[in-house]
Amino acid sequence: MRRWLLPASLLAALVGAWQLAASTGLLADLLGLESFLVPSPAEIAESLWQSRELLAENAWTTLQEIVIGFLIGLAVGLAFGFLLRPFEVLRLTFYPLILASQAIPIIVFAPILVVWFGYGIGPKLAVVALVCFFPIAVATADGLRSVNPDATKMLRTLDASRGQILWRLEAPTALPFTFSGAKIGATFAPIAAVFGEWVGADSGLGHLILQDNAQLATSRVFAAALILSAIAIGLYGLLALAERRIVTWR
Repeated sequence: MRRWLLPASLLAALVGAWQLAASTGLLADLLGLESFLVPSPAEIAESLWQSRELLAENAWTTLQEIVIGFLIGLAVGLAFGFLLRPFEVLRLTFYPLILASQAIPIIVFAPILVVWFGYGIGPKLAVVALVCFFPIAVATADGLRSVNPDATKMLRTLDASRGQILWRLEAPTALPFTFSGAKIGATFAPIAAVFGEWVGADSGLGHLILQDNAQLATSRVFAAALILSAIAIGLYGLLALAERRIVTWR
């Protein structure tokens, strides 16, 4: 109970303070803005209800981009992580390039992808996959490097094949690391999807946020951001649950 009660109490206190400051106009005065630009939690909740169909339609579009892009990033990240472990030449060749690629902000890649692939779902999937790929690949590779060499030698003395060593020793050792990387990727996936929609899209929560921001509909901007946060928390929670069910030996 304490794991949930403490953060829930803090969140309730913050929301209550926000509601009081916004409803009295104190927050708008501190920021030097008009009161309608600083919505209260009650106004955001009202916007969530009144625009529920519009928000749900755009949230479904963004959710598809997040989930499919994450799965692509997961598959490619796992493939790279497992390929870089046994082949030293590949690791020395690709690992520095993978690290260097993360120095370029993803928002720089997004316009190029739109030029190449158009305004469909493809560029958004590519942006999400690129963001999720890096932590998964690096975490998996680190997990494989943490394998106890004595355990590997023991399996070899028992005449274990390369596939048996991978399945019985290396994969179970790397799996907790992979889940850690996947949870990091899942929390960043909604941000990547929004970046992709900002560059070019005709639907999705990112597209809706741009429209509402231009129209000064700040309460619905906050409502869309709240949905994005819920998606990120939900994905993280699903991965944490899967980790507890699968990685029983941890």
